[in-house]
Amino acid sequence: MKFNDMLKKKKKENTDNTENINEVNNEQLHDEGQEQAPVAEATAPETQQETAAPTAEEKLKDELAQANDKYLRLYAEFDNFRRRTIKEREEARKTEGKDVIVALLPVLDDFERAQRAMDKATEVAPVKEGVTLIQNKLKNILGQKGLKEMTSIGNAFDADLHEAITNIPAPADDLKGKVMDEMEKGYTLNDKVIRFAKVVVGA
Repeated sequence: MKFNDMLKKKKKENTDNTENINEVNNEQLHDEGQEQAPVAEATAPETQQETAAPTAEEKLKDELAQANDKYLRLYAEFDNFRRRTIKEREEARKTEGKDVIVALLPVLDDFERAQRAMDKATEVAPVKEGVTLIQNKLKNILGQKGLKEMTSIGNAFDADLHEAITNIPAPADDLKGKVMDEMEKGYTLNDKVIRFAKVVVGA
């Protein structure tokens, strides 16, 4: 009986020791879990921030893409503007002087009527008068467009207005260096010389 009591006592001690060890292990695991939990909670927001915020390289790539897109748009707009300008210039060149030509068409009609009249004319005076009327009409139309005749005879020779064809002896001293005769009229358009007058100058 004493031996059996000793065995029972021994088994009870072993059981108590095992329970104590298990309790200690459970307490350690519980403490470690509490210590590790905050770390996991603390690192979770950092991970989310890292994934949400773009890196500097991504920002630069995005800015480069935007700049490239803006450049392509500007280039396309400039190319369209250049083509449109070239087209407008070509059209303007084709219709250049259209207003003047349209204004001169009535004069052309008058010349055709004058030619038909000359075929039947028996006197020179009416034909001459008709030609003078047509000439005056032509001058008036061109004058409305800014064309003016130069008055050269009797004026001092001016290289900016005149082109000397030849020199002749001046009949008087006060005519030296002045225009004696006019071989071809000079014209200005809106006060700008478009044809020099071909003149004879007294020497």
